[in-house]
Parts: sequence; C-alpha cells; structure tokens
Amino acid sequence: MAKKGAGALAPAEVAAMMRSDPGMLFVDVRSDMEYLMIGHPTGAVNVPWIDAPDWTVNERFVAEVRKLMLGRTSRGATAPLVLICRSGNRSQDAAEALLEDGLDNVHIVDGGFEGPLDDEHHRNTIAGWRFAGLPWVQC
Repeated sequence: MAKKGAGALAPAEVAAMMRSDPGMLFVDVRSDMEYLMIGHPTGAVNVPWIDAPDWTVNERFVAEVRKLMLGRTSRGATAPLVLICRSGNRSQDAAEALLEDGLDNVHIVDGGFEGPLDDEHHRNTIAGWRFAGLPWVQC
C-alpha cells in the first residue's frame, strides 16, 4: 500500500469501479512503449511517470494528471483516481507525488498490470490485472 493514504485495490475492485463510476480516471503510469507494446487495461490512459529517452521522473506528471481530472466528479466529490504500472512500484511513487500535491481519492492497483516475479522469474503468474483475466488491449 502506498504511503500517505493511497489505497491499494485488487484488480477486480478497480474493474467494478470502472463499471459503476463513469467519473473514475484510470491512469497507466508505465512508459509509452510498455503501454503500447506490452498492453494496458481497457479504458486506461497513459501518463508516464518515468519514460524514455532519459528514464527520469516526468516533471509534468502531476500537471498532466490534474488536467485529466478537470471536471471529473463522483457523487458530488472528487472522482476516484486509480494508477497502474507493471507491478505496483512506479504507481506507488506516482500516487505519493499526487497526494503531496493535494489530490485525494488516489488508489493503486495491487499487483499492477503484470504482477510480481514468480520463483522462475516470470510475470503474469501470481497477481495483477492480466492474471485476474480482466480486459486489456495491445497494439
């Protein structure tokens, strides 16, 4: 679970939120190439936390997410914001930056898109969005 209050949600919980709350914003924080080539959850938008060519933190990340949040509400309050990355580490860091900037109702997907490595160093075998069999697309 991320520090400062960002809650980790199971992939199935996020999928249910997407169906029940049209105001929810689902952001994939992986690099552009990961988002396109490895695939991403259906309905997620891409705002990289760290990206090529320098592989440094995107200085515009918070501003880009705030722009996407403009006008989004849920039952009269700030709409939920859910972040996903490969396994949960980058989304946790990104969530902390958003919380420090004053956003609330920020969550991360437990296990990310591909989940942690198993004993044989493979992903998609223990946890994550794909492991849960939830909808995703790939270019």
